[in-house]
Amino acid sequence: MEDNRSSMTALVSAFGRAYHSLYDDPKIFDDSLARGLMTDDEFVAMSGYMAGGINFFDPERAGSFSDAQEALKWVVQTQIAPTPLARARYCEEMLSDAIMTGAEQYVILGAGMDTFAYRNLRLLDRIHVFEVDHPASQQFKISRVKEAGWEVRDHLHFVPADFTADDLISQLEEAGFHRSKRAFFSWLGVTYYLTKESILEILTRLAGASGEGSFIMFDYADEGLFRSTVKRVQNMVAMAQAAGEPMKSCYSYDELETALRQAGWLIREHLTPEDIESRYFRNRHDYLHAFEHVHYVLAVKGAPRVERR
Repeated sequence: MEDNRSSMTALVSAFGRAYHSLYDDPKIFDDSLARGLMTDDEFVAMSGYMAGGINFFDPERAGSFSDAQEALKWVVQTQIAPTPLARARYCEEMLSDAIMTGAEQYVILGAGMDTFAYRNLRLLDRIHVFEVDHPASQQFKISRVKEAGWEVRDHLHFVPADFTADDLISQLEEAGFHRSKRAFFSWLGVTYYLTKESILEILTRLAGASGEGSFIMFDYADEGLFRSTVKRVQNMVAMAQAAGEPMKSCYSYDELETALRQAGWLIREHLTPEDIESRYFRNRHDYLHAFEHVHYVLAVKGAPRVERR
């Protein structure tokens, strides 16, 4: 991963959350700190870049907007923000439930510009948070945290790692992770870009290194991804290809359930795009809607119950 690419990907995600926090109502996920990770010049430049992106995302619609701000709103709410906002909301809701039932460790795989540990300082007296990310991305994020003057608690641990290549578990343990304690793993926006073999290997390693009752939550694309006729889905696939990080994996529900069982996890809850729309986007009067072909899954190690939605 190149430094510039990792930094830009992280900034785009932060921009989507910051825009939503500043301008959208009602909030799906209010990341009030995301704006603090960007300079004023970056925020202005990103706004202009995305507003101009309307010509790529939907050229026929481009002429229907009276100004750049309306074009920016359409691009962010249609293409950039829906999945990051809703999956973060779901993840942190499930994390809250897990902490109440005994989880003591929160591992954020591919942390990027995640702000959980800075928005929830009181929780860091109860749990340890491990931010795992590529060294380039993580160093960029740490520099921005320092510039923002945010408090870094002792229970927050930075783990620089390429979890497709490095010995992730050993690096987590060196940072203070305990195999015997319950953990909650979030793995957001990553599975699309890995092979199924890599996904299974990582899931297996995580299950083998975590205590009974540990959870993992991640998003994935269903088997309709690459043949979708939905324009914004086609745009998503095309952008990933153009950026040199092509999407590689998609699953049917049964295929995913089998892979999780093989790795040592059982599905606790599964949300389809229709479920996500109903739970987080209902009765909105803007462009925000759940992304087609994108599902969320919560799995548990040693779970006695499987719930499919």
